[in-house]
Amino acid sequence: RVALVENIPEGINYSDSAPSHLSLFQGWMNLLNMAEKSVDIVSSQWDLNHSHPSACQGQRLFEKLLELASRNIEIKLVSDILPMESKVLNDLKSKGAEVLYMNMSAYNEGRLQSSFWIVDKQHVYIGSASLDWRSLGQMKELGIIVYNCSCLVLDLQRIFALYSSLRYKNKIPPSWSKRLYGVYDTQNKLTLQLNETKSEAFVSNSPKLFCPKDRVLDIEAIYSVIDDAKQFVYIAVMDYLPIVIDTNAKRYWPYLDGKIREALVLRSIKVRLLISFSRDTDPLTFNFVSSLKAICTEVPSCSLKVKFFDLEEESACFLKEQKNTSLPKLNRNKYMVTDGAAYIG
Repeated sequence: RVALVENIPEGINYSDSAPSHLSLFQGWMNLLNMAEKSVDIVSSQWDLNHSHPSACQGQRLFEKLLELASRNIEIKLVSDILPMESKVLNDLKSKGAEVLYMNMSAYNEGRLQSSFWIVDKQHVYIGSASLDWRSLGQMKELGIIVYNCSCLVLDLQRIFALYSSLRYKNKIPPSWSKRLYGVYDTQNKLTLQLNETKSEAFVSNSPKLFCPKDRVLDIEAIYSVIDDAKQFVYIAVMDYLPIVIDTNAKRYWPYLDGKIREALVLRSIKVRLLISFSRDTDPLTFNFVSSLKAICTEVPSCSLKVKFFDLEEESACFLKEQKNTSLPKLNRNKYMVTDGAAYIG
């Protein structure tokens, strides 16, 4: 069984005919209520406590995790934040949870962006939301929960085990254990029934440093989904900016932008982009989007539509209130849908 879960901040109003999904909070609480033996969580943020009115769900989630820890449910938490830097991690550790710290800056000067749960080695959550009260209050998030799927868990568990193997280490091993190799990939997908629909699935990861043999790199998974599309590609992202900003310089990163152009011009695939907009959106975003639109000028078979989604503006219009510049609402979900597949990141 599979369920989409979504967090929609207060003030975002959809029509009655719009599809609705299980709330992210309820989906997470369902998983914790089902837990009998173990809860494994990978998250980029660990902040469930705040005085903001919309932080109550984060507090309830935190209390549930503390309760599970007190019942001797095995809880393992992977983070690139040291326990003493997060009240959530520190409190859970004091209750018996195992906190596995990954020193990401030692590997590639990056951050841990993965977000997934494994419960009782049977159920999984994968999505954009982290253990942050804003993911349950201020942010628009999207994820998927798959119940009773031990085969998918087996593959995801290997990524969790890989992260765990790096705890408090400052370098990547010269070779990975075979027990960390990927189980499924683009050529050997897991065949399963999702809500009575025959489906195929696999799990990807990034960066390449974290991809042992048979593990699909994220960009390769995205390429595969776009290349397999026959009619349309719909993409929702936080940023559309093919530039990598390093510590001291910027460099052009054309790969996904180029793949979209290829789909538009060479294969006449209909492309729709939903891009988050906020006060922090880089102005260069509009230049790249204009360039993308320009290639469709006077090309009848080229179909592109782009929408910028200002969640703060949408909320202010509905609630008749001023924008909140200190704690803005953001559209943070990242996913892609085609006529034959879905990719959730």
